[in-house]
Amino acid sequence: MTIATTNRASTATKANSASHHDGSIGGVGSLIREWRTLRKLSQMDLALDIDISPRHLSFVETGRSIPGADLLMQIAAQLDVPLRTRNTWLLAAGYAPRYSEQGLDSARMAQARAAVQRLLDTHDPYPGVALDRHWNVVLHNQAAAALMALLPASLSAQPMNMFRASLHPQGFAAYTQNFDEWGSYLLQVLQRLMLNARDESIVALVEEINTYPNVQALKQSAPGSAMAAATEPALLVPCVLDLHGQQLSLFTTLTTFGSPRDITLHELCVELFYPSDMQTEAFLKGRV
Repeated sequence: MTIATTNRASTATKANSASHHDGSIGGVGSLIREWRTLRKLSQMDLALDIDISPRHLSFVETGRSIPGADLLMQIAAQLDVPLRTRNTWLLAAGYAPRYSEQGLDSARMAQARAAVQRLLDTHDPYPGVALDRHWNVVLHNQAAAALMALLPASLSAQPMNMFRASLHPQGFAAYTQNFDEWGSYLLQVLQRLMLNARDESIVALVEEINTYPNVQALKQSAPGSAMAAATEPALLVPCVLDLHGQQLSLFTTLTTFGSPRDITLHELCVELFYPSDMQTEAFLKGRV
């Protein structure tokens, strides 16, 4: 859903919103510059990409010019800025936010929620979960519930976080036979998420996970040693679990909504696990 308005806020509101971010009227400019730097683009490159002059972009970034709402959203789209952050930009420049944030349990989200749950249920007997922006599990299917039952209560309590549950030494990491590979992959995903989201909760999660002894040991090990030991490169990095003598090998896919206009839907992703060998497929189908 879109809040269809681009009306200017009052001059006082605009100044207060901008100064809230960096203490100056050029608050939105510093936010743009921060994201441009994150994307490793020069002013010249970004200006050419959005068809404005480098001088104009420079004025915007230094606060000498406040961009129109449409130009602001054009810059945000080019830099692949999350919808949540785009609302922040709009407020900093003195505009009303354009993107709603409906709760997943709200009546207006009923169709989207039902579609995701239907996708997860159809995926049974293979595990599947829906994750919010912090990678907390918000929906799951029965196969995923069976795996989650292996976790201690401290890790499976709602909201269950997939990074914490997968990397904690008492979580899925205790069952993961190729933790060097799978753990390294998860840490890379978490690092990208932290850089893109700029969220204090995710920063706190990273700091917590970095205290886990198995994660510390993983970071101290030689990079790529697990992959180098393989005689033939794998097509995908699987998660190999040993569940009391039963070995499961699973690879994963991540699916997101196309062209979302709501922050909740934009941040929601569906993680589906598939068997990466015949033995795993036979075991999972046999549990139905």
